Amino acid sequence: MTTTVVSITEKVLERVYGSSKSAISVAGGVDGDGERVKRHTHHHIHRHSYDDSNDDVCYSDEDESAMELVQIGAERTKNVLILMSDTGGGHRASAEAIRDAFKIEFGDKYRVIVKDVWKEYTGWPLNNMENSYKFMVKHVQLWKVAFHSTSPKWIHSCYLAAIAAYYAKEVEAGLMEYKPEIIISVHPLMQHIPLWVLKWQELQKRVLFVTVITDLNTCHPTWFHPGVNRCYCPSQEVAKRALFDGLDESQVRVFGLPVRPSFARAVLVKDDLRKELEMDQELRAVLLMGGGEGMGPVKETAKALEEWLYDKENKKPIGQMVVICGRNKKLASSLEAVEWKIPVKVRGFETRMEKWMGACDCIITKAGPGTIAESLIRSLPIILNDYIPGQEKGNVPYVVENGAGVFTRSPKETARIVGEWFSSKTDELEQTSENARKLAQPEAVFDIVKDIDELSEERRHLAKVSYTLTSSFASLV
Repeated sequence: MTTTVVSITEKVLERVYGSSKSAISVAGGVDGDGERVKRHTHHHIHRHSYDDSNDDVCYSDEDESAMELVQIGAERTKNVLILMSDTGGGHRASAEAIRDAFKIEFGDKYRVIVKDVWKEYTGWPLNNMENSYKFMVKHVQLWKVAFHSTSPKWIHSCYLAAIAAYYAKEVEAGLMEYKPEIIISVHPLMQHIPLWVLKWQELQKRVLFVTVITDLNTCHPTWFHPGVNRCYCPSQEVAKRALFDGLDESQVRVFGLPVRPSFARAVLVKDDLRKELEMDQELRAVLLMGGGEGMGPVKETAKALEEWLYDKENKKPIGQMVVICGRNKKLASSLEAVEWKIPVKVRGFETRMEKWMGACDCIITKAGPGTIAESLIRSLPIILNDYIPGQEKGNVPYVVENGAGVFTRSPKETARIVGEWFSSKTDELEQTSENARKLAQPEAVFDIVKDIDELSEERRHLAKVSYTLTSSFASLV
């Protein structure tokens, strides 16, 4: 009897695409005429194991070792696949927060994998969504049109069906590689196609699928899919939208926006932080955020703050300022060259935001949901100075109507508010801080992973359901 040596990857492709000949062709093998065929959308596919009844097939040493590791891990852990995309920093931040919370709460019970399925398994334009998003956000009117024009269900349903017709196989291969018991989506475009794949492969009973929404108020309708086991909403406003769009009350939970555990549970003392960060111990401090890219009227706002936080009559400062410039080195250099009349700290891209927030008394930022959630946890009064049309627009009333901050695009008006908070309106500052504290939900990420664990335990008896492909998803579309 002839024994054939194949790789696990070849078996995956054969299962997904049919015959071994076509599988090799799609993966970058040879076509019928002996010519080399290149398929760029599959060069990221990794090795993994499948149950197989063919006794005549054996595996290469490399694949056998990998398969053994997967099988050993499967006995100890459940695989959790978090689907995200780097279209804005909030999706990855939420994904990593959930991953870290699983580790803290459950140790090795779960193996959590964070993946951008579009980037790793599909081709253009999906694998370029990050750059496309950045371009449209810089041209906000373009993004506004894209956001609202795709909101009607019939439009985005057609759009997603077209994507499925072209890239469903790639998404199928990406999902099947990790054989997840749990799939968590933290992106609005990561519901429909994965759920269609699970339905076609008859895996809904075996695989738990949940959505964690990362927009505080005005979220896109593609976030909501009736096929999810759970939809975690960061606010009551989003929960109402979920119910309006067809989800059942039993599917919806309101826990808050997931924030990284190191931030949510950090025990910080302001005096100690100011000493560590070499800040003035007595003066109130304002934190001016430029975002990850250091965008917006940061320099204009900083100069306006200097005027309001300097007592000209007594020739002394009444406040201090911390400016986060992100990756904008030109902005940082420009601010560092200024001879300030008040204490100023200029920082680049920061990974210790919990400390800088903990050391300050208020924050100036655009209306990003992650920064808002973190500011609330630190009880910081918020001055919102901008927002992205569409998903961030609703964050403004969320903050303002709950008394946790104000909104103005004017650098001079922003500086006036801070100056009054630090001098004649300290009572207003303290009340706004208290309102922010009441709105905060620091345990949200832990509540989410605990609820997912409970759902998983309820479905434990379904773990024996075979995790194999039935037929290619391509025949569905």
